[in-house]
Amino acid sequence: MAEQKVTMQRALPGLLIAGSLAGVGIVMVSLLSLAPPVDDGSGPLAAAQDQPTKVEVQNAGAFVLPATVGPGGKNVPLTPARLDAPPPLAAAPVVSAIPPAKTKKAKARPTRIKIPKIKVNSVIGGVTVDIKGNLGTPPLTKPKQTGWYRFSPVPGELGPAIINGHVSTRKGPAVFDRLHELAKGDQIYVYRSDGKVTRFTVSGIEQASKKSFPTSRVYGNTTNSQLRLVTCGGVFNKTAHSYTDNIIVYATLSKKKG
Repeated sequence: MAEQKVTMQRALPGLLIAGSLAGVGIVMVSLLSLAPPVDDGSGPLAAAQDQPTKVEVQNAGAFVLPATVGPGGKNVPLTPARLDAPPPLAAAPVVSAIPPAKTKKAKARPTRIKIPKIKVNSVIGGVTVDIKGNLGTPPLTKPKQTGWYRFSPVPGELGPAIINGHVSTRKGPAVFDRLHELAKGDQIYVYRSDGKVTRFTVSGIEQASKKSFPTSRVYGNTTNSQLRLVTCGGVFNKTAHSYTDNIIVYATLSKKKG
């Protein structure tokens, strides 16, 4: 999967951390200042005309659709991402987040992800950003491995945990080759090193141009435990060896055990 840039913000210890983001009475700070700058397409708008034409008045709102993240589904065209869309609402009853460990030594990490619908059963490694500020991905030599962004919350804790993976390599399909088939209501299981198992229910899926990645929606504060799965999509540029878009799956914690 091609690299993507993200805007981040380091969570403050003792507050409701974006990296752990759990606990009552704690205040969360977003991941947004932890990521390097990303061109999210939010540049200045073109100057408006002084007066709309009669045709513009007659057609006002005729083709304006509400900003939303689509439900997805096999053989269903993905909803193009709009920067003004809110995160999708949970598709199943939400359960409370898992409190973060009180010491670094006891901190959990995700170890495996299973997505029954698309037959994913993958080891989870760790990824971070490179010196250019690009979010890392799992090694191309391990196309079936996924990567958890280590400065995002541990899956199951409060906030948006980020896991990415390749859609393909030169040798063929990779771990998230069928990610685009997921739909609202599908289930994702993430296993943790502390023995806990978390189940997330998909709430929406979208396709976003890498030139206008919805940084705030993916990395912004949440009031519960959420999961973001990210891979590549769109058109493959053979010269640049990269795809034009990203596929983004949004999911919310719906069950926990252990």
